[in-house]
Amino acid sequence: MNSNVDPASARADTRVQWLAVAAALLALTGVGAGAFGAHSLKSVLTAGRLNAYDTAVRYQQVHALALFACAWALQTWPSRLAFAAGVCLATGAVLFCGSLYLVALLDEPRFAIVTPFGGFALLAGWILLAAAAMPYRRTR
Repeated sequence: MNSNVDPASARADTRVQWLAVAAALLALTGVGAGAFGAHSLKSVLTAGRLNAYDTAVRYQQVHALALFACAWALQTWPSRLAFAAGVCLATGAVLFCGSLYLVALLDEPRFAIVTPFGGFALLAGWILLAAAAMPYRRTR
């Protein structure tokens, strides 16, 4: 490692990269899940289960883009809040969407108990992202 590189800056760069990688993987698997649902599940799942699956795909794609926004925010306005927003959004997407995928694919409603925890993590991520972008934080 170059001795002239600020360790805090290197750590921030690594966090930006991890958020971007997580966003890309979330988007990639969301596209795959959407294609699988459109081409293989329409004739297999009931309307309610297909609706849950489609909701999971939609939320996964939206939050993949939100993770890219967190990476950008962390690079633009470095802060713990921007990174925490990304962690919450990634965790929330996995819990929220993952539980809906399991409910839809396995027809097991007990997995739905996890869905609200994912939803709360998503909400927390959006709140943290808004806080990270607040102008007053940058002028202090």
